[in-house]
Amino acid sequence: MNSHINLSIIIPVVNDVDDLSILLPQIRSVLDTLTIIYEIIIVDALGDENLLRVIQQNESQLLRQSANGYGTALVAGIQQSSGDYIVVMNADQAHPAAFLRDLWAVRESAEVVVASRYISNGQANMSSARKILSKVLNILFSRGLDLKIHDISSGFRLYKSCVIKNIATECTDYDILQEILVKLLMDGRQIREIPFSYQSPAHDNYFGRLMNFGWAYLKTFARMWKLRNSIASADYDVRAYDALMPPQRYWQRMRYKHITQLLAGQGQCLDVGCGSSRIVGALPPGSIALDILMRKLRYTRRFKRAAVQGSIFNLPVPNESFPCVLCSQVIEHVPRANVLDELDRVLQPGGFLILGTPDYANWQWVLIEWLYKILLPQAYAD
Repeated sequence: MNSHINLSIIIPVVNDVDDLSILLPQIRSVLDTLTIIYEIIIVDALGDENLLRVIQQNESQLLRQSANGYGTALVAGIQQSSGDYIVVMNADQAHPAAFLRDLWAVRESAEVVVASRYISNGQANMSSARKILSKVLNILFSRGLDLKIHDISSGFRLYKSCVIKNIATECTDYDILQEILVKLLMDGRQIREIPFSYQSPAHDNYFGRLMNFGWAYLKTFARMWKLRNSIASADYDVRAYDALMPPQRYWQRMRYKHITQLLAGQGQCLDVGCGSSRIVGALPPGSIALDILMRKLRYTRRFKRAAVQGSIFNLPVPNESFPCVLCSQVIEHVPRANVLDELDRVLQPGGFLILGTPDYANWQWVLIEWLYKILLPQAYAD
């Protein structure tokens, strides 16, 4: 019999015996219709006799967490799990078992699938006061961190196990939900939202949680803001095109304009050090985008261009294989001059080389660089 586990269900609880006694049979009934092998992991610090009895009756397993906090329980459950995919859900009936079918059906479309209350056809059935606070929190994080995700506080999610297990987190409570999404985006991962109808449980203590963890949310926002606006972010280049800082936006847009004009009519192009720039999407058909950072290449998947990981010092490309080679904003970061020989090697005789680098003889660039270092030091690579 094949014992390979397809799906792990993780449910962090605080001795929710009554809720689990209803939810666990529903989960098993739904998953049995999917003809997959699954496991259900209940994470709890206490685990009294009544909880143990409910868990055993439903062929689940108990994982005792070593420290308090939702985030601590979530990480413990993820690391304990064995499935190819992981679904995290609550035990309080707010996350219906039937929706597991919807999450499972789209599992291959992204590394993370979020059950979202705030996209088209999603619903949030809760008190008006709570809905306002929830939307304010989501808008603060979503727009402030440029996440383009509508429901960043939804805890009902499906993850690819190999991806989420490699994400290092610091938060120990509910702010881990925002931290996970930011760090996945930093790594170039794809996040998808699907509509979900949320029914607030009668005994929900949302206001208490918000008061207790409000300061933690603010500190997490500040820390994530620095990350999102650093060169470590997989989508740094493409976001800079619409940056709020005028010099950054101007530079990226002029760069895009001039390079795309030069590319016109040149044929297939090798973009060396492509990053995550919109320029990748403007490369002629048959072109290849190359970068040494895998997170950048993951992001460029959305541009529908072939992408290769490689170093400018040893391009994984045959001699004289491209009529056009682009290398924009790279050579100023490279200490060895022989990279020009390598670019020449892969360029066809009579081919076209587009080489871009800051002009330090131009006062405009000197001013832009000075502003970068002062206003966004984490967004500048010396």
